[in-house]
Amino acid sequence: MDFEFSEQENVFRDNVRDFCQKHIAPKWIEADEKREIPLDLIRRMGDAGLFCIPVSEEYGGQGGTYVMAAIAVEEVAYADPAVAIAVYTLLNNGWPLALQIYGDEDVKKEILPKVSRGEAFYGIASTEPQGGSDVAGIRTKAERKGDVWILNGEKAFISGVAESQKLPWGGGWFLVARTGSMEARHKALTAFTVLCKKDGEMIEGFQPTLYEDIGRHALSTGGFKLSNFQVEDKYRLGNENKGFYYVMEGFNLARIVVAAACIGAARWCIDKAIEWFRQRQLFGDRYISSFQGVSFKFAELYAELEAAKYFVYKAAWLADKIYLEKDPTRRPVDLNIPVALAKMKAPEAAVKIFEETLKWYGAYAYTKECPIYRGWLGCFSYVIGAEGAQNIMRYIIARDVIGSEYVKG
Repeated sequence: MDFEFSEQENVFRDNVRDFCQKHIAPKWIEADEKREIPLDLIRRMGDAGLFCIPVSEEYGGQGGTYVMAAIAVEEVAYADPAVAIAVYTLLNNGWPLALQIYGDEDVKKEILPKVSRGEAFYGIASTEPQGGSDVAGIRTKAERKGDVWILNGEKAFISGVAESQKLPWGGGWFLVARTGSMEARHKALTAFTVLCKKDGEMIEGFQPTLYEDIGRHALSTGGFKLSNFQVEDKYRLGNENKGFYYVMEGFNLARIVVAAACIGAARWCIDKAIEWFRQRQLFGDRYISSFQGVSFKFAELYAELEAAKYFVYKAAWLADKIYLEKDPTRRPVDLNIPVALAKMKAPEAAVKIFEETLKWYGAYAYTKECPIYRGWLGCFSYVIGAEGAQNIMRYIIARDVIGSEYVKG
């Protein structure tokens, strides 16, 4: 087994790292304070090729790999450990690939080049007020009227609500709606590309609201109501009533880069801990890392970070085998366990690393002058459950290893 990146991937990492340290690292605290990612930074990131990395050049993407997408997200998160800019980056890599896989040719050619250039946003809208992990319980309805679908319902805790309205072209989401009875559960869901703004014009029937999150401030989170919102049938993704299966595949792709963002932020925090160890002394001339209560804990957390990295890049490598190389011996379902391992491990390891580093820093860490808390709050969003609750990851692993018939309630 080869655990090294290729020469191309190492060159790519170096280029992304240079960009991030020049253009993101100096601005991440200001972005967190102002609660917005500057639009000129988004456009600059598009020019640098940080969006639609695994999307084919035929559709305006970078023609790269999913491993490269994970590398890019990790480096963006190291430069912005509050992970808002990293989350913007990961959303505009994972879900555009899902659009490429399931979307209509004309729609892909319409939207993906704009996302790639930083002119449009494309994320995920599945969560509703009654819950997020129960995708089969989605209530937003889509009713077909000829070549148009009429959507009514509400989505909640959706990233990119403000950005989709602010960006010059616009944007929207991979959205799942009910096209059959509630009793049919997951077998009556259809996926759509829903744009709230297109060609610079807002679409009628879209009513947004914004939330005030406790962290990850620079990227907006909000919700929206759809009231007789019209979607042309060409924006339907794949076949009718198969949306549950498509969004599950999309979540597998997205969770890989979510985990990559967490390891990038955690790596930044580890480096901040090391800096602190090498200067902070107690009881005369003893460095705090000379105490085994500190250094042993650091070693354990470092091991957790290394394990998380392995899970992330194994899953990204497998995604490339399945979706880009189209290896006939591998299936999308093969991603379930590797992705769940990455999404389970990386956010929890990151939060532990931030929490211990805050303690090592002591009272200084409890001031806004010390930026470590910003990363702690940002990564915590993924322990709370963004892109899939942590216990859902545990369920997936248990189900696929033990057997679904033995773990169902």
